[in-house]
Amino acid sequence: MRNHNFDECWFLSGPTASGKTHVAIELARRIGAEIVSMDSMALYRKMDIGTAKPSADERREVPHHLVDVIDPHEEYSLAQYVEAAARAADEIRSRSRQVLFVGGTPLYLKSLLRGIFEGPPADWELRRRLRDEAVAGDPMRLHRRLAQVDPTAAERLHPNDTRRIIRALEVFEKTGQPISRLQQQFDHARPADESRVFVLDWPRGELHDRIDRRVEQMFTTGLVDEVRLLLASPKPPSRTAAQALGYREVMELLQRGGSLGATVDSVKTHTRQFAKRQETWFRSLSECRFVPMSEPFDAVDLAVEIERVGAVV
Repeated sequence: MRNHNFDECWFLSGPTASGKTHVAIELARRIGAEIVSMDSMALYRKMDIGTAKPSADERREVPHHLVDVIDPHEEYSLAQYVEAAARAADEIRSRSRQVLFVGGTPLYLKSLLRGIFEGPPADWELRRRLRDEAVAGDPMRLHRRLAQVDPTAAERLHPNDTRRIIRALEVFEKTGQPISRLQQQFDHARPADESRVFVLDWPRGELHDRIDRRVEQMFTTGLVDEVRLLLASPKPPSRTAAQALGYREVMELLQRGGSLGATVDSVKTHTRQFAKRQETWFRSLSECRFVPMSEPFDAVDLAVEIERVGAVV
């Protein structure tokens, strides 16, 4: 475990389709910041439409970091992200600029705020065996096994989150202790009034409407063609990239057939479910200040209010 100090940084988060990018651009302007992405899928090159990356104009207007840093066939660990984020923050500070983390990956947010448990090194043979078991047999088997040895971790992890379930089982096998217990020592929280962590908070119905519009726009602007190009690449997308929202469903459409309309509906449903999980994570972090949102909203006014509140920390 390596600790980095992100206490003076600004954070803007929220569920998918909550309007983070527009507010972030305005906030960065006001506080003199450069933006560091806090989105695990924005790391991937050639995955632009489904990840709703900032536009080229937005990225020219405010410098962005940790966007388009790896190819779709590559994996990127949480520890790699935190180290890269620390380097980016140091570079930004060296220019006497503020650091503004923006994105909706809750695990990244928690790790930046509280540190991470790195655990034992990877046992690739064990991982391969567990992955093969998950593919060949009952997909719920690994999750049930984790529930027996680490019910806390099993409750936190979705049964389809095979990668993290395998890591939790690996840690238990190597250390004899549940990963949830080992991680607790890094779970040092701060109160919201000592933090600059702002979460855009929408009423459920309005957020669902925004998600629906976002998904429809993704398909209108060429998501299917983007996924088709990914599948045609010499190296297939990594397991992580292939599980990205929207990409997973379109890959299944292109590889197995089906209805485009049903695929769009599936992406909407899965995105709503993901947003609910994001909100649960944010509620569990004492550092978060929730910014009430409603339609229509003014990004400039929100940035002014966030700056005012954050300035007194």
